[in-house]
Amino acid sequence: MNRKENIRQLKTETFDVCVIGGGASGAGAALDAVTRGLKVALIERKDFASETSSRSTKLIHGGVRYLEQAFKNLDLGQLRQVKHGLEERRFVLRNAPHLAHPLALITPVFNAFEAAYFSAGLLLYGLFAKNDSLPKAKWLNKKKTFEKIPTLSKTVHSSVMYYDGQLDDARYCLALAHSADEAGAATLNHAALAGFTKDENGKILSAIVKSQLPEEHGMEIEIKAKIFVNCTGPFSDAVRMMANSEEKARIIPSKGVHILIPKEFLPGKEAMLIPKTKDGRVVFVIPFENKVMVGTTDTPYHELEKEPILESDEVDYLLETMGPFFSKLPERKDILSGFGGLRPLISEKGSNPNDTKSLLRDHAVEIDEKSGLISLLGGKWTTYRLMGQDVIDAVCKELKVAAKSQTKEYYLVGGENYRSDNYQNLMNTYALPEDVAKHVSGKYGDMAEKVLALTHFDESLTQRLHADYPFTGAEVVYTVREEMAVSLRDFFARRTRFELLSWEDAKESIPKVADLMGEELGWTPEQKSANITAYSNEISHFQIQAGVA
Repeated sequence: MNRKENIRQLKTETFDVCVIGGGASGAGAALDAVTRGLKVALIERKDFASETSSRSTKLIHGGVRYLEQAFKNLDLGQLRQVKHGLEERRFVLRNAPHLAHPLALITPVFNAFEAAYFSAGLLLYGLFAKNDSLPKAKWLNKKKTFEKIPTLSKTVHSSVMYYDGQLDDARYCLALAHSADEAGAATLNHAALAGFTKDENGKILSAIVKSQLPEEHGMEIEIKAKIFVNCTGPFSDAVRMMANSEEKARIIPSKGVHILIPKEFLPGKEAMLIPKTKDGRVVFVIPFENKVMVGTTDTPYHELEKEPILESDEVDYLLETMGPFFSKLPERKDILSGFGGLRPLISEKGSNPNDTKSLLRDHAVEIDEKSGLISLLGGKWTTYRLMGQDVIDAVCKELKVAAKSQTKEYYLVGGENYRSDNYQNLMNTYALPEDVAKHVSGKYGDMAEKVLALTHFDESLTQRLHADYPFTGAEVVYTVREEMAVSLRDFFARRTRFELLSWEDAKESIPKVADLMGEELGWTPEQKSANITAYSNEISHFQIQAGVA
């Protein structure tokens, strides 16, 4: 992903389609378009996956709660959503096997009636997953339940175990953008849409994009394309109204938060579903990167100009929700980190805008006849590929192009030659500790050799960034050169997931990363110092707001 070359292309060439928004839906749409033979531009105002797409529960699923609501309310929309999710789940797992894998989830119950109820529901859930190799749901007695999760409350009667998938959402989204780039799309992060130029009838002719990087201060690009596609998730309405001021808002953002706690609270490899909360949601307790992630909440969010972050009362809610299910609860001092994110829910006429739990996570493609803007609205991570296919189908119809989607079985960067035991060869070839080899293989797939080859030229790049984590200096250099990482947070929050795993440990490692990144990007001593201070202060702010400073 060559930033300078892509900027040259964006400045000088005309595109069939310009996709605005570098999250899962935008990167997925760009990949779908370029693999159909279209000439594609992809722009993102911050970093790829920097908003919704790096802040999910990291599950690939149809949605067990949606299935329950579908039958309780005779809601075909919810049922369709589950069907879409379970159909797409297998493609998400197949196309990036280094970044996505099956995950067993255990639902504890407190009596025989609950056991029968959830067994029936989860068996039905499995029936919707056609052509799927994942195991079907099964009931576990108390003994087997505690063998899986020994930290459960002794009042638990038994459990039901079923399967969904898990992914590293930020790196999966990056793999989509990277794959689009390799296929010929001109991709650019940290480039914000500032406005459109239009003809006398209001049709969009070009997009004006401004760099958000201090070192590119004042750089402005006019991107010319035949069609412009809005894939900005919770921010879709702002782009829609920029294209046509007469448009009405359709998106109701909903905030969800997660906390990270030590592995000891869920020591096994299985995840857990808390099937009911005081506000009618479900909460997941999930192993992630040798930590445990707990979430999520669902509350309306109206301050789109501010990053949604974990607040102290939300920590209390999640800890309280865990209460009936665990023999020992984490305390506030056990909170390692946390994050908030926004869901781009589409409102229905007559719906309560503050009742976000009732809104669908399905998607819609909207074409504004006046401006020509095509907007992809709503959706969720699991169905990103279908969303991209649907919106590019609309683009092709407008362009009168007959090409069909190629993405159902299209390996993403790092996926095609990945095997789960590849790490063993890396251990032998590069004399790596097992945890480092597994990490590099699991995050970069068949590109791992390219990451580690950097150590042949500089042996110091084998050194860990922190003694307790498998991240090394080679990753910093590689992500700058090959994955368009241009800020400390790009690296800590999305190229690796260090920011999610421990705020305190991430802060401790900032100077090392800044040294390597600064050398690659040509930062002056003053720029490096300013970047270190700014990012350290940002993490401290997260800690204070969460009440764990």
